[in-house]
Amino acid sequence: MNKLSRKIIHIDMDAFYASVEQRDNPELRGKPVAVGGSRARGVVAAASYEARKFGVHSALASKIAAQRCPQLVFVKPRFDVYSAVSRQIREIFYSYTDLVEPLSLDEAYLDVTENKIGMPSASIIAKEIKKRILEETGLTASAGVSFNKFLAKLASDMNKPDGFTLITPDMAEELVANLAIEKFYGIGKVTAAKMKSMGITTGADLRERTEEELVRHFGKVGRYYYHIAQAQDERAVQPHRIRKSIGSEHTFEVDLTEEEDMLAQLERLAQEVAQDMARLNAEAKTVTLKIKYFDFTLNTRSKTFLSCISSADAVLTVARDLLRTPQLPQFPVRLLGISVSSLFYQQDKQEGYQLTLEF
Repeated sequence: MNKLSRKIIHIDMDAFYASVEQRDNPELRGKPVAVGGSRARGVVAAASYEARKFGVHSALASKIAAQRCPQLVFVKPRFDVYSAVSRQIREIFYSYTDLVEPLSLDEAYLDVTENKIGMPSASIIAKEIKKRILEETGLTASAGVSFNKFLAKLASDMNKPDGFTLITPDMAEELVANLAIEKFYGIGKVTAAKMKSMGITTGADLRERTEEELVRHFGKVGRYYYHIAQAQDERAVQPHRIRKSIGSEHTFEVDLTEEEDMLAQLERLAQEVAQDMARLNAEAKTVTLKIKYFDFTLNTRSKTFLSCISSADAVLTVARDLLRTPQLPQFPVRLLGISVSSLFYQQDKQEGYQLTLEF
């Protein structure tokens, strides 16, 4: 199949967690809402669009969020509800194609090159999916349509919220050339800063570098950077990916020295790991904490149980215990990560129950 003939849709729910909370609680509608954390401690997991106007966003420390937006309303996450809504949305996807690759509870790729309703237009399918999501869940989604995953993902982010963007083959190269390097999906803050130090500020600048040069500076991922600079992405939508572990980690701009700050970051990481487990209908027996110190020394600590865990609270409880075992980190911490392994997928698991942890 000609790569340019593929029809890929990327659906991204708008401020998903916060929108669910506003849907279910009319008193929150129109107000700045932060899901996760509290006014005193913790980390924001998601923010409504009303909150984003004040510079509140996910991964922001709750104390800073409250300073930026004094009227901010903090809401405790309800991952069971978000997972249920996500499954409802996914059923809509499956009514059009079996080639669905979820990225998280609130976004997914769909390959509709060949689809169940025999519709040749991916744009019409995307708009119909958006309409059904709104009718069946009361929530809005943004959709991007293109001939590869990179461009579809890029398109879905261009006109949020409730957006729709189509990137055709004749639009792609110029659009990518004019794109600021920090807007590229897959290029984070650290990599963007390194690229800027090399004089790479736009897609056009990135396109001028050879594949060998990018691999030399960035490793294997340099090949990916080289191809997306040409608006090329041959990755297929992968509906069935069995993972052996699930994890999330974060490198801090300022090294952490206080236990309170470390615990706040662990809360955020535990939420992200639990979210991925819910998306994959998975449970885990092993929790691993990763700590990287200011001097890049790496330390990992693990705990394995006889029964499975899956909730954010359970993962956080174990990670918090591991952080303090045998003692709190004695040096500044530049990175924290949580991963879970010894996974059991719901469809394969014959018996078992979620372990309730008391410490």
